Amino acid sequence: MKNVLILSHKSPFDGLNIRDALDTTLIYAAIDQNVSWLLLDSALLSLKKEQSAAQLGLKDYFKTIKTLEIYDVEQVYVCEEAMQKYQLNQQQFSIPVTVLSKSQQQALLQQQDMVVNL
Repeated sequence: MKNVLILSHKSPFDGLNIRDALDTTLIYAAIDQNVSWLLLDSALLSLKKEQSAAQLGLKDYFKTIKTLEIYDVEQVYVCEEAMQKYQLNQQQFSIPVTVLSKSQQQALLQQQDMVVNL
């Protein structure tokens, strides 16, 4: 089993980047890889509770994010700096996350067999 990290940088409201990252995460999980997801910068906004994609004219993939643990994707990480930038705390996210500093993110990257940058 390989360690695969999905890396997201872009806002959930900027095209289909987060949807692609979510789909990729689920695909790797379905083929029994040890998959984790790191959300940087505005990408972490996709984890915020009580968002309505319909109001934004988007397909509602926010609900699908909650299914990650069904696929054994339990390692979801967010950037500490981005949380401060957007004034968020862990209770505002729809799923459990682990907050990582820049140095912890670098260590996580070093542990991976593959990094998918979306």
